[in-house]
Amino acid sequence: MKTNKIIGIALLVLGGVLVYFGINATEAPMEQLAESVTGKYSDETMYYLIGGGIAAVLGLVMLLKK
Repeated sequence: MKTNKIIGIALLVLGGVLVYFGINATEAPMEQLAESVTGKYSDETMYYLIGGGIAAVLGLVMLLKK
């Protein structure tokens, strides 16, 4: 297996895990309270969601690229 494929799989898995943690963080009671008051999620939750999305997309691109 080529190195790019291995890195792509690792990024895809890492992205999925980060998005999972980000979604779980949005369901936390304190996070929901802060979101209802300020209208946005905390920076840490957004880092999980955005970073996970970027990592997953990069991993998918690396897997599909020849």
